Amino acid sequence: QVQLMESGGGAVQAGESLRLSCAASGKLIGLRVMGWYRRVPDKQRELVAQITVGGATDYQDSVKDRFTISRDLRNTVFLQMNRLKPEDTGVYYCSMRDFVREYWGQGTQVTVSS
Repeated sequence: QVQLMESGGGAVQAGESLRLSCAASGKLIGLRVMGWYRRVPDKQRELVAQITVGGATDYQDSVKDRFTISRDLRNTVFLQMNRLKPEDTGVYYCSMRDFVREYWGQGTQVTVSS
């Protein structure tokens, strides 16, 4: 059974950086897309960034030029978050979609204070 484990969240000041990591255990079959979503207060979960197995990336407009998504060859996905803003505060979830289904991590809290 595939499980995703996130790490790297925390509390920082505006302008600082954090790096999130998400590692998959178990066997992914035909991995297609890896991504990061976030749930901010009073909003539904929203896509932050995603990367395909081919390396194509997509970002939410509000994080372009500040966040970078990347992956390694061991099914680990990263989110480098620079110049963080208070509105980036939320719970960040890792997602991986393979041929069978989409998997989710348990979430990691990111808090940015002004």
